[in-house]
Amino acid sequence: MAALAAGVVAGATLTGSASPAHSSSAVKRPNVVVLMTDDQTVESMRVMPNVKTLLADQGVTFTNNFVSYSLCCPSRSTFLTGQYAHNHGVWGNSPPNGGYYRLDSTNTLAVWLQRAGYQTIHLGKYLNGYGTRNPREIPPGWGDWHGSVDPTTYRYYNYTLNENGTLVAYGTGAANYQTDVYARKAVELIGREAADARPFFLWLAFLAPHAGAPRDPDDPAGMGTPSPAPRHRNAFATMPLPTPPSFNEADVSDKPAGIRNRPLLTAAMIAKIRENYQQRLESLLAVDEAVAQIVKELEVTGQLNNTYIVFTSDNGFFHGEHRVPTGKVLLYEPSIRVPLIVRGPGIPHGQRRSQLVANIDLAPTIVGISHAGPGRVMDGRSLLPFARDPRFISGRDILLETPTYAAIRTPRWLYAEYTTGERELYDLARDPDELVNHAGDFRYSRVKADLALRLRRLRACSGPVCRQGPELRLLARARPAKSIRGCRRSRVLVVVSGPSARRATQTSFYLDGRLLKRDTRAPFTALVPRFLTRRGGSQLQAIVTLADSRRQTLSRRIAGCG
Repeated sequence: MAALAAGVVAGATLTGSASPAHSSSAVKRPNVVVLMTDDQTVESMRVMPNVKTLLADQGVTFTNNFVSYSLCCPSRSTFLTGQYAHNHGVWGNSPPNGGYYRLDSTNTLAVWLQRAGYQTIHLGKYLNGYGTRNPREIPPGWGDWHGSVDPTTYRYYNYTLNENGTLVAYGTGAANYQTDVYARKAVELIGREAADARPFFLWLAFLAPHAGAPRDPDDPAGMGTPSPAPRHRNAFATMPLPTPPSFNEADVSDKPAGIRNRPLLTAAMIAKIRENYQQRLESLLAVDEAVAQIVKELEVTGQLNNTYIVFTSDNGFFHGEHRVPTGKVLLYEPSIRVPLIVRGPGIPHGQRRSQLVANIDLAPTIVGISHAGPGRVMDGRSLLPFARDPRFISGRDILLETPTYAAIRTPRWLYAEYTTGERELYDLARDPDELVNHAGDFRYSRVKADLALRLRRLRACSGPVCRQGPELRLLARARPAKSIRGCRRSRVLVVVSGPSARRATQTSFYLDGRLLKRDTRAPFTALVPRFLTRRGGSQLQAIVTLADSRRQTLSRRIAGCG
C-alpha cells in the first residue's frame, strides 16, 4: 500500500491554482477531460483517494447517476451521441445489432467538437469490435487517436494501439502495464496541448476494473478477473466481500425466470466472487494514481482552472447480488448505478447531488461547455444546472432498455416489462435492495398502470419528450403599484398550475435560494412581498412533489422595484 499512500500525498499538494508561468490573458474555451472506467461500481470508489481528493472534493458527486443500457458498447454509444439505444441503434457488443460498426461514426460528439474548433483526442478502449476489420482505421472526428485494437483491448499486457494510423505493440514488461501506459500518454498529450491555441477534448477510457489477460496465479478457476499492477497485487487480499441484503438472495420466487432459475451461490462460488472483487479493487489503484498524474499535469501546464474533468464508468457490475456472480446488463442497482463526478469552472466544491441523471446527459453537457453544434437530437440534458443548483430538479424519468426488457427508473420506483411478458415493480424507498417484486400485487395496480403509461412514452421518445417531466406551470400575478413606495408594499401571488398540479402533495417556495414557504395543501400558492425582492429582480423557485414521488423545480423571475 506504499504506492497508494504516495499517491494520496502527491494528490494533496494539488491546489487547483494555475501555474503563473503558463498563465495567459487570452483564456480559450474550456478543455474537457473524460476519464471512464469499465465495469466499475459506486461501492468501489472508496479505494480511490486521489479521485476523492482531486475530483470529488473539488467538484460535485452525483449520487443517483444511471446508465440506460448497462453494457459496454451501447453505453459508450450513448456517451458519443446523447441518445438512448432505441435512437442510436446500438443494441449490443457485437454484430449484427451492436458493436463499433453499428454506430454511425460520422455523427458523434467527436465530430461536433472538431467542427467547433476543438482538438479531439481519444486514448484507450473505444467501441467493442473496433479494429477487427481495419486496425489502422481512425473514426471520424478524432484529431489525435490512440485507440486500443480489439481483441487486444482486453489485455493488461501484450496489446496493440493504433496511434494515428500506426500500429504499436506493447509487450509483457512491467512498463507496458496498460493503465500506466495510458497515464503516461495522457500526461504527454496534455503537455503537448498546452501550447495549442485550440481547446482540447480528451476521452481516456481505461480497461480497469474489467476482466482481462493475463491469468494470474491466484485467479479463480472459470472466472475472468482483471490483472492488477504488480505493485498493487494482493493489496486487498484480506478485504471482505460486501454482502448487502440482496447478496445470494434467499427467496427469488417473485423474480423473472432468469433470476428464479439461478441456484444459491455455493461457498466455493462465493470465494471466487470475493477474489474477483478484491482484484477489481486492486486494478483501480493504478487508475487512481493515473488521475493524480493527469490532474498534476493540468495544473503544471496552467490548464486545470480552465478544464472540466468528468469521472465515470460505462456500467456497473454484480458481485453476487440476486445470485448473479458476475456481469451486468440486468436492471438492478449494482448494474445500472455508476460513479459520476464533475469538477471544473463554476462547479461547486465538495458537494453531492441527488437528482436523477444518466449517461444520456454527458454529451449534452460537453456540447454546452464547448458551444458545439450537435448533429443529432439528443435525449439528455446538461448536467451543469444540476451541479450548480441543488434545488434544480427536472422531474423526468430515466429509461432502461435492452433487447429483452424496457424499464423506468424514478426517484421511488423501478418498473420493468420483459419480452417474455414478465413484470417487475420495486418500491425503492422501502426496498432499496429490490427484494420484493410487487408487479403481481393488486394493491399496486394503480402505481403499475401509471408507470406502464410513462414507460410506453419513453420507449419511443426522442429529444424533448425523453426529458419531459410532470406537466406543471408557475403562474404569477402582481397587484398594480403607482409609485416606488407602493411597489415595495405590493405582493406577487404565485400559483402552481398545470394538468399535473392535482397530483401535487407539497410545494416548497424559495426566493433567491432562501425558503419562503412550504405548502402541503392545494391550491399551492405563495405571496411574495416585493420588499424581499432585489432591485434587479429575484429568482423564485417552486419545488413541487407529486404523489408518485416525482419532484420538479419551476422557476420564475420576480421583478424588483426601482
